[in-house]
Amino acid sequence: MCLLAVGLVLVLVGLLGAALGAARCARHQARNAADFGALAGAAGALEGAEAACGRAADLAAANGGRLTACRLDGLDVVVTTEVTVAPLPWLARAATATSRAGPSRG
Repeated sequence: MCLLAVGLVLVLVGLLGAALGAARCARHQARNAADFGALAGAAGALEGAEAACGRAADLAAANGGRLTACRLDGLDVVVTTEVTVAPLPWLARAATATSRAGPSRG
């Protein structure tokens, strides 16, 4: 009986570790999608918010994210992306990240 309990604890710890690892990977994926989306949007900032955010959405989707917010702040583009992760069947969460890109000031 004790061996069964120890085995169950090891399985639960392994599931928890896998869930934390999946959440961390989703956070990095959301951050990458936001960074690349903001850079792509900044390249089209002179064409207007619609063109910049369209480019940002395309590149965010290509990197596995979903664009949830995009705005033009002068020549800077601020992009927020979201990646859904379900490490366990009953546990679905969303990882979000925001990134800003524009011309250098200095």
